Amino acid sequence: MSLCEIPSLNRRNLLGLSGSLVASAFIPKFARAADARDPRFITIILRGAMDGLSAVAPIGDPDYAALHGDLALTKAGDNAGIELDSFFSLNPAMTNFARMFKGGQAAVVHATATNYRDRSHFDGQDVLESGYSGPGRTDSGWLNRALSALPKGERIAQHNYLAVGAVAPLVIRGPFETLGWAPGGPALPTNDTANRLLDLYTHRDPKLGELLKAGLDTQVLANGAMKGMDNSDKPNEMVLQARSAARLMAADNGPRIAAMAFDGWDTHENEGGAKGRLFNLLTGLDGALAEFEKALGPVWIQTSIVVMTEFGRTARINGTVGTDHGTGSLAFLAGGAIKGGRVITDWPGLKDANLYQARDLNPTTDLRGVVKGLLADQFGLSEQVLANQVFPDSGNVKPMQGLIVG
Repeated sequence: MSLCEIPSLNRRNLLGLSGSLVASAFIPKFARAADARDPRFITIILRGAMDGLSAVAPIGDPDYAALHGDLALTKAGDNAGIELDSFFSLNPAMTNFARMFKGGQAAVVHATATNYRDRSHFDGQDVLESGYSGPGRTDSGWLNRALSALPKGERIAQHNYLAVGAVAPLVIRGPFETLGWAPGGPALPTNDTANRLLDLYTHRDPKLGELLKAGLDTQVLANGAMKGMDNSDKPNEMVLQARSAARLMAADNGPRIAAMAFDGWDTHENEGGAKGRLFNLLTGLDGALAEFEKALGPVWIQTSIVVMTEFGRTARINGTVGTDHGTGSLAFLAGGAIKGGRVITDWPGLKDANLYQARDLNPTTDLRGVVKGLLADQFGLSEQVLANQVFPDSGNVKPMQGLIVG
């Protein structure tokens, strides 16, 4: 596997490089004097709107089976899910998540959504990743703003933010400049060429020289992290991206915060339930979570991962055995830092009168509150900073309590 953080050495690419699959932030270790914590935080965006009712099925709801038809999971038989509790069952594709859940290191927040309600992918993703209360504010993402708000006393080193892939997710974009890195792509220049470029840019464009040096340093770290990495199992794209990012994040001087985006969750046709298209997508996601668990090793215990999507899908299936754009969905939480083994929800019910606009799972939990709770407990961000800076104009959305162990 070739690794390249700078596809072409010019100012535009170095200053504006973005990544559709992974963006990681090289930041300090957040070591606290009292407990020497060194947490990791990973955001995974599922683009296309995931069917939460087929990912974690409310089998205990008496209206579920009739509404979700051929896509509905069951307690037994060909469409059987993995029982999480007496009410909810997990899609059988997610065996690793089920193991983490039963081990207390994974949880589900069900019937959740942002405050966006108009079912446009573009606007929904904009709201999800920007953290603003409406679409059109694409100047920065909530994760980038959270990084800028981290308590200065907990920063023990300075690193650059790193975008991995071709287009950086909006959630990580913002005032902090990013460098690009991706598995695959053209080779970097030789050491001699790199040194000459560094000398040239350091004198003619000090800022670009600074970024170029950081990029080359990142490549050294990446080469060490990826050395001997076994891809003989031919992992799918989600697993491969997670494997690469996890190896980097496991390094002592590697990134502590990452954001990844996976496409393809728009299941209008032939969605499948316990098998088929959605099953395959969830298998990839499940494998990606397992890669983080495996590669992070001893720091997994300090890791929290949040998986989210722009909105859910209709409760009723359509004529092509799929689901259309909806509202409420769910968030997956995983990691050793997660207080797991729970499906967290204020379940709204699936009777017609309880559905949002008589068609969708009605969201009862604001997704911003979930993220606020994670950021508050993992990094000590205050409720005021979260309401005003990270998620502007969201003072009415309180951080969810008790998501992190301890």
